[in-house]
Amino acid sequence: MRRHQHVTASGVRWPQSERLRRRQRWYFALMGVCLVLILLAWNLVRLWSTTAAVVMSVVAAVLPPIAVVIANWGEDR
Repeated sequence: MRRHQHVTASGVRWPQSERLRRRQRWYFALMGVCLVLILLAWNLVRLWSTTAAVVMSVVAAVLPPIAVVIANWGEDR
């Protein structure tokens, strides 16, 4: 059974360039969040709570693999 595919009103799928651009935006947004979390954790948050800084770093460490999965989503079709 095929998954539901997003189609336009005319029944045509979005162009490959649009799908690529959308995935790139998500990838760069997630990587930007990762960078901001690391910078905030070890330059600001650690002054008040080392535990919070470590938790922020762990979240930042999990984001790159998620970003890669999103960036490559649907490439095998």
